[in-house]
Amino acid sequence: MSITPEIEAQILRYYHAERWRIGTIATQLHVHRDSVARVLAQSGLPALGGLCRPSAIDAYLPFILETLAQFPRLRASRLYDMVQARGYPGRPDHFRHLIARHRPRPKAEAYLRLRTLPGEEMQVDWGHFDHLEIGRARRPLMGFVAVLSWSRQIFLRFYLGAHMENFLRGHVAAFEAWQGVPRMALYDNLKSAVLERQGTVIRFNPTLLSLAGHYRFDPRPVAVARGNEKGRVERAIRYIRDAFFAGREFKTLDDLNAQADAWTRGPAGERRCPEDESLTVRAAFAQERGRLLALPADGFPTDEVKAVVAGKTPYVRFDLNDYSIPHGCVQRTLTVVASSDQVRILDGQTLIATHPRSHDRRQQIEIPAHIATLVEHKHQASAHRGTDHLVQAVPLSRDLLTQAVERGEPLGRTVNTLTDLLAHYGVAELTVAIADALERGVPHPNAVRLVLERRRKAQAEPPPLAINLPEHVKRRDIPVRPHRLDGYDQLMENPDDDD
Repeated sequence: MSITPEIEAQILRYYHAERWRIGTIATQLHVHRDSVARVLAQSGLPALGGLCRPSAIDAYLPFILETLAQFPRLRASRLYDMVQARGYPGRPDHFRHLIARHRPRPKAEAYLRLRTLPGEEMQVDWGHFDHLEIGRARRPLMGFVAVLSWSRQIFLRFYLGAHMENFLRGHVAAFEAWQGVPRMALYDNLKSAVLERQGTVIRFNPTLLSLAGHYRFDPRPVAVARGNEKGRVERAIRYIRDAFFAGREFKTLDDLNAQADAWTRGPAGERRCPEDESLTVRAAFAQERGRLLALPADGFPTDEVKAVVAGKTPYVRFDLNDYSIPHGCVQRTLTVVASSDQVRILDGQTLIATHPRSHDRRQQIEIPAHIATLVEHKHQASAHRGTDHLVQAVPLSRDLLTQAVERGEPLGRTVNTLTDLLAHYGVAELTVAIADALERGVPHPNAVRLVLERRRKAQAEPPPLAINLPEHVKRRDIPVRPHRLDGYDQLMENPDDDD
């Protein structure tokens, strides 16, 4: 707070004339004790020396100062435990206050202003810009930012996540937008760039090295805790937050990126270039573009490639969603090749499905032909199973089914009707009825039903009632085809033959 001249005069009078202590003056004048001390220090008058009282920490100060010199960031609570074990009787809160006075302060470091040549360097980093709600999915909105160090030309592209594939797509899009490649790229310790770092030994991400080899630029990481080496891109991210993203309204990710492109070409290009105040960023970039390396003839592949295992259902899971595949490709390992807007599924080198990519979650993205083909296949399989069961129970039904199909009757409906008649009337009655229908040349299930009804009335039996039997009972009553016994007769004819 500001101290008026009247308060300063009172502070000086109470301290030097009345011999009041600093705390008493602060309490009575309703000002902070630090403000009182500052007024006394700036007054030019000698301060009244106070009594130098001994403190319980005095005997431990040599040990404390030596420990802090070796471990400057050691916590006060740990240091308190160490001196308490050596006999210090004070309280931990007072000890923490005393340690704050004696802890060594880092020295202020001066930095040289770094300058680069046109076309020499770019700086790259990610910026986090909140999240997007897409259906039931909540995905991070990440901004890929690349800045040419000399002209300060900004490239900005938003992605749903800082994945390696998006990192590569950002580079390729930036080079295409600039129509050239700088000779050097600076990164901090991003996992997309640096996998491991031990001192000066650095292990780069091999995918980034492949990208650098394709476009012929030199990837370099900045030193640890050296933000000044990558200050251009960090300032650009702050500038993007304040001048572009704050209060920005957009409908889709493509809409946001279209606005970002217009902003980087428009307002962001009108600001002054720090390297040459007489130029705008747009004019400086026009000069720097001629110094960039030429683009290679082909682009770098940025699709995400992932091996997936298809289960029993005709779907594969990728990025929180299920994509349909032909039913003949289930229970095998397939390959998903995904771009930012398309998902392709391959069986070896054969493309089996192409879908639009969904950024929602728990969605089933289907091609209607995949499901329709599976349903038709299931219907045909069901008809085959019903045919086998019917022919096994009543072998004469094979002839009726053959003749019915030749006449254009639907096989499935014929099998279902005869199966119901088998359940109601039994094997013997159905065999007689089928033989009668074949003899009269009418291979139709309605003819078989009429014969069964006529025989039932002739025998004065009640109409059959459908009985829903449990599955285990149905399986128990399945007719079993008897085997021939000729083999046993041959064994009995030669009882002495070892073979």
